Order: sequence, then C-alpha cells, then structure tokens
Amino acid sequence: MTPEEAWSLLEQHPDAVLVDVRTREEWMFVGLPALQSLGKEPRLISWQVWPQMAQNHDFTGTLAEAGIGPDQPVVFLCRSGGRSRAAAMAATSAGYTAAFNIEGGFEGDVGEDGHRGTVNGWKAAGLPWFQN
Repeated sequence: MTPEEAWSLLEQHPDAVLVDVRTREEWMFVGLPALQSLGKEPRLISWQVWPQMAQNHDFTGTLAEAGIGPDQPVVFLCRSGGRSRAAAMAATSAGYTAAFNIEGGFEGDVGEDGHRGTVNGWKAAGLPWFQN
C-alpha cells in the first residue's frame, strides 16, 4: 500500500499498528514516523540485525511478544520497501490476516541528486516524521 493508504488505515483503525523493521541505527540516525497525532507510536522490530544484517529468525514471535495479534491490521515499513515486504509476507505466512507493506518505505528510492527522501516513500509523501 502507499504511505498515504497506510496513514489512512492507521487513522481509521484504532487497533492498527505500524511496525518499523529497520535497524536500530536507522531509527537513531535517519528518523522515525511520527504517529503521536494518531495516539500511537511505531513498533520497532528489526527484520535484520546490524552489522551482519542477519535475518531476525524469530521475527513473527517477536511480533506476538510485542502484543501484536494476528487479527490486527499491521503495516510494515523499512528504508525502501524490500525488508518490509519480506516482513509482511512472513507475517501473512504466520497467520496475520491484515499484514501490509508500505511501498517506497521510509526514505524511498534514490533520486537524481543521489539522495533518498524525495522520490517516493513516507518522507516524500509529506507524512509526519522526526529525527532523534
């Protein structure tokens, strides 16, 4: 789904959750979606772990441990949409009935200027975000 569709889902469904699957370093240095106006916080559960970028083999178990139920709408976000797509597929395979990937991720594709954040994704859509 597009970032705007994800925002709408989060806004319209009180039990909907955004799971940011990037690494801790990305959360710290690149920024996070700001969901405070919706009364929510992004859930931070890495799909891969830095620096080896080894897959979190207990990803779906971690979702459950975080209190995210299989019938809750869940939107997954990463840098550009690859890891979050894999996370949404894994969640679906594990029985999550409404797991979605946010197209373009948080930063989107690299633009003509060599930078992310202007072509597509959460930032380019003008959705709220913050940097620590």
